[in-house]
Amino acid sequence: MGSLDAALSDRPPVVRGRRRSGRLILGRMSSSEQHLKGTAIVAIGVVVLSFDALFVRLSETTAWNVVFWRGWMTAGALLAYMVVRSPRKWFESYREGGWPLVVAAAMMGVGLLLFPLSVTHTVVANTVVILATAPFFAAVFTWMFLGEVVPGRTWAAIGVVVVGTAAVFWGGLSAGGTSGDLFALAAAVSFGANMTWLRLHRHLPRIPIVCLCGLISACIAAPMAAPAELTGSGVMVLSVSGFVQMPLAMVLVTIGTRYLPAAEVSLLLLIETVLGPVWVGIVLGEVPSTATYVGGTVVVATLVVHSWIGLRAARRARTTTLTAALDK
Repeated sequence: MGSLDAALSDRPPVVRGRRRSGRLILGRMSSSEQHLKGTAIVAIGVVVLSFDALFVRLSETTAWNVVFWRGWMTAGALLAYMVVRSPRKWFESYREGGWPLVVAAAMMGVGLLLFPLSVTHTVVANTVVILATAPFFAAVFTWMFLGEVVPGRTWAAIGVVVVGTAAVFWGGLSAGGTSGDLFALAAAVSFGANMTWLRLHRHLPRIPIVCLCGLISACIAAPMAAPAELTGSGVMVLSVSGFVQMPLAMVLVTIGTRYLPAAEVSLLLLIETVLGPVWVGIVLGEVPSTATYVGGTVVVATLVVHSWIGLRAARRARTTTLTAALDK
């Protein structure tokens, strides 16, 4: 799992280089080619991920069946990847990760369980817009439990996002999708808490976590699922989603984090917020309410501005560090 696990470790890339005539010669870090490569990888991964809600709808079955089948399929696909990649060492990731890895997988599994429940109880636009607030829940949790300082711009963005999310909920009230909106909000809280947990335990390998979370979500859904009720088309849709779409999207996005800063990855993840409802609208003709359009625009615009400001701040910090290194 070498390079992939290194990409998923949440540790900043190492600047490799040497001094020559007073200059620091950089190796593979900070090149424009790598930035372009990382952008392309993450963008492709997010586009693949954006079909998730459409696959849930096309499966034409209950959310519990979706979670059950897709959980097993995703776990099986990623387990096969790990075994092929490191046939003698893949199990060591779980032994070394211990209970923190299990907790991370459980929180992620709950989030993946809540997503299909939300999609089947409200319009897709509501689900993806509310889920986009997960990074802000992570910011609040890191402040509350890890004592990290949250920038003023983040608090301001959280306030605006709360207003936008409230507008989305208002649209859900008129369309009868309040329960689905609440599922999406719970999923955003779960994903935000998991981001905080993974920040606390940065050493945990990500692929084993995603694999185990698929297994956990499938086990949770099993008592409520009726797997044999799937139609032939439903099995086909979930097979594409569970064996190909979800694992491929997760792998591509996480590999891209090796080449891009977190702020840029967060910005690219907004592609799903925009495209998810588009695919469902094109294929199934689902039209969100006016309140959802207004609230979604507020949330997405706020996230774009916040991520852009964060990216600029991160670039200034890296430039300052590099300048200090060159001056020594």
